[in-house]
Amino acid sequence: MVLREWARDAHAAVEAAREALRHVADDPASLTDDEWVALLGASGAELDELCALADAARRAVTPADTLTFVVNRNLDTAVVAGGRTDVPTVTELVDEAWRLGATEICLQGPLPADAPADGYLRLIEEIHAAAPTMHLHGFRPPEVRDAAARMGVSVADFLRSAHSAGLGSVPGTAAQILDDDVRAHLSGGDVLGVADWVSTIETAHHVGLFSTATMLYGHVETPRHQVAHLRILAEIQSRTGGLTELILMPLLPENVPPHRRGEAARTVSQRETRAVHAVARLLLHGSIDHLQVAWTKHDPQTTGVLLDGGVDDLGGLLIDGDLMPEAGQEAGRVLQVDELVDIADRAGRTPRQRTTGYSDPPADRILAIPQVRR
Repeated sequence: MVLREWARDAHAAVEAAREALRHVADDPASLTDDEWVALLGASGAELDELCALADAARRAVTPADTLTFVVNRNLDTAVVAGGRTDVPTVTELVDEAWRLGATEICLQGPLPADAPADGYLRLIEEIHAAAPTMHLHGFRPPEVRDAAARMGVSVADFLRSAHSAGLGSVPGTAAQILDDDVRAHLSGGDVLGVADWVSTIETAHHVGLFSTATMLYGHVETPRHQVAHLRILAEIQSRTGGLTELILMPLLPENVPPHRRGEAARTVSQRETRAVHAVARLLLHGSIDHLQVAWTKHDPQTTGVLLDGGVDDLGGLLIDGDLMPEAGQEAGRVLQVDELVDIADRAGRTPRQRTTGYSDPPADRILAIPQVRR
């Protein structure tokens, strides 16, 4: 009896996915949440068709034969501003990144509790002084709100000051899943609420900054939570137009908070990863043009598969030279140029360097890239 019920449920799921596929091929905007949930469960032939539709949507809005990337360096705020004697100065790190060809510094993480009240602003000014034309992509919504609270000003006032000092854009990280219950469950209650996360991102857009968007999947959330998260991002984009890209990141078992290990830790399957990326591309079609693969979170084979399922961007190279401080969860992760070429070649794409805002870099900042071998 149980086996018959399982087979009946499995057959119903396949039929629901097939019906949703027919609708998404005609008009993605018309799909209901139930239909998107059905597509998130697609497998086999239905998953292959879903990914093909997502890749067709990619080709409709981005150059079909290119794979974009940015030359950047990640810095962890707590490390570079923590007063440690074993860490190079911010100026030294930025100067080296500039000499190595970076066009972006990505800065995330909170300042130490004993840092000066205007410490975030000083850090922006220091980076901007070291490389005035380097794009600074910095401070997640929790850090933005921390900075404003330390200075005793509004979030909008801090962001205006930060923008004037040299901040160019804000990472849309710390989004996790935009559901208060899921966020509290995953983080033990000590997490920025959804309304505050959304408000901070939209305020950044209103003062002239743009931002990325993210989704952390593969823990305690359900497919319906994933759909709701993507809907919220679409609503933000409709109000501000300030989201440049979406990065979908699986929660790796080693990154699960200690109080949730065994409960939230699970291995995310390639099937789920393919479906999440394809659904994101289609649900946000006409809203957010760029879908980035979080290459630090996947094995090379999965990264390659995702490039056939709606992904157009590889993100940052995370370059480091002789000076390599800790950089949070991505410490030591560097994508070499030869690896970049290999990934693009296997996907039938040509690497194309971009800026943080998806424009072409100045001619003197373009990295020398070997020709792909195909």
